[in-house]
Amino acid sequence: MRNFSLTVFVSLSLLAGVVSASPQNPVDGAEYKTLTTPQPAVADGKKVEVIEFFMYHCPACNQLEPKLLAWVGKQGSNIVLRRIHLPHTGAQDPEAHLFLTLEALGLEESLHAKILATWHVERKRLLTDQDNIDWAIQNGIEKNKFIDTYFSFSVTSKLHGLMRVAESYLVNSTPTLVIDGRFVTGPGLVQDSNASLGLKDLDAALLQVADALVVKARAAR
Repeated sequence: MRNFSLTVFVSLSLLAGVVSASPQNPVDGAEYKTLTTPQPAVADGKKVEVIEFFMYHCPACNQLEPKLLAWVGKQGSNIVLRRIHLPHTGAQDPEAHLFLTLEALGLEESLHAKILATWHVERKRLLTDQDNIDWAIQNGIEKNKFIDTYFSFSVTSKLHGLMRVAESYLVNSTPTLVIDGRFVTGPGLVQDSNASLGLKDLDAALLQVADALVVKARAAR
């Protein structure tokens, strides 16, 4: 009888642990994972760094974008958002090359929505260096300035190092969010840990996990 009671107690305890795991109450190893080797976080004062690993052609990234921007606005001075483009085709990836060039020119933030619209609304694929150059000219960037920056040593060096950066965060898919250089989460982790979660609710659930991880990061300071 005692053995049966003990078994029931242990089972109920395990069940309670599973039930408590949710986007609002994320569990390490379920809705997110903690990096064994945390990466330096670029943050201003008490702000928590949030990195979005993304790709311009990624439908899930495009779908998340308006919700992510609303979330960033809601977080206000709690966070600083940084984007890193995952190099989809390796060290010469044209999408990541465009991102780094616009970042170097100080134009990535202002043109981010236009690039997503090019891919996902206009259905135009920017698959080569020439595609990127043509796109830049069509969107008002001075040709020689863009080309000089595009092929500059600093931009190409960053491009060749992007895969190592992604590996240091254990990122191999997009979108992925990294909170404070330590906590990694993404739609796949959230969905796998919450089987009843519908696709239409997945982005909101992901950002609920991010909410909790920002609080966790701030509390640890």
